[in-house]
Order: sequence, then C-alpha cells, then structure tokens
Amino acid sequence: MQTTHLIEATMQWVDDIVITHNFCPFARHVRTPNKIRCTVEYGEAGDIVETLFNEAKLLSDSEEVATTLLILGSPALVNFEEYLDVLAIAERMLQEWGYAGIYQLASFHPHYVFDGNSDADADNYTNRSPYPIFHLIREDDISRYMKNEDDAEKIFQQNIERAEALGCPYFEAKLLEMKKEKPKSEIN
Repeated sequence: MQTTHLIEATMQWVDDIVITHNFCPFARHVRTPNKIRCTVEYGEAGDIVETLFNEAKLLSDSEEVATTLLILGSPALVNFEEYLDVLAIAERMLQEWGYAGIYQLASFHPHYVFDGNSDADADNYTNRSPYPIFHLIREDDISRYMKNEDDAEKIFQQNIERAEALGCPYFEAKLLEMKKEKPKSEIN
C-alpha cells in the first residue's frame, strides 16, 4: 500500500465522514488551516510505539501541529484484536513516558466494534476508518473545544443517532470508495 494513498484516504475520511457528519466537533478547527499531521507506520508493535513516542515529542515541541493521525499500515493490524493489543501497549507507554493527562489516544479501525455491540451496529461507524489509526490529541485542546460544547455525552449520543440514521450500507460504501486507489491521471 502506498503511503500517499493511505494519507489521502485518511484525509478524505476526515473530510467526508468525521467533519461532514460532525462526529468530532473539533476536527474542522484543525483541518482548516491544516494542522493535522499524518504519519504512516508499516512496522509491528515496537515500531508503532517508537513512532508514537516521536509524534508525542513532536507535538510537545511544535505548536504548528495540532494533532497527529498515526496510520498503521501493517497487514497484521487489519485484524481488530491485534490492533486492540497494540492499542493497549500504546496507551500504557503514553503513561510510562509521562504523557498521561497531556495526550489522549483515540482509536479508529475498519472493523471497529464497541464493547457490547455486534459487528452490524451502525454506531460502530463513528470509529470506523478506512485504515487502522491511532489519533494523538492534546488534552488541553480537547478541554478548550469542550468549553464550546454542551457535553461529551451529548456529542456521543448525537453521533450514534446520526450513524443509525445513515445506516451501515452508507458507511460501507463510503469507506470502500476511500480505500480504492485512484489512477495517477485522477490525482493531479
């Protein structure tokens, strides 16, 4: 899989799903101007953790980047259970590095299933992305944006309602289209 395609598909997902359906009310504030950094890691757990550390350090050192989408290109992480194992390691490492309370790690995966849900529940699509992603977010930014929102539970409930109204076929078609690599003639 080409790095360029992974990034383009991910940013299309941000625009066409996350922002269009307001799944994350903060996303539009960092999308324009583009303060989202996309990094692709093809390695296994150790490589992913190393890249996550480097991205956390970069966020600490730079105000130009608001957030990082770490796109995981490893074929092993297509399996949701493998992905969750690496996510648990990544969350533990953020604490060990002293980044607990500074950064939050959000998770997105093509086969995301919330605990207690079935695979067929539409609300899973609030966290389904074209490729596995770890989203590294500054806690301060979340707090700042939450001042403008009623409450997190209301956002979550609205997302569920929106996903159920659109339905699984809608999201399946959108994600499938995003994953298709465009011919070079369409890229320019």
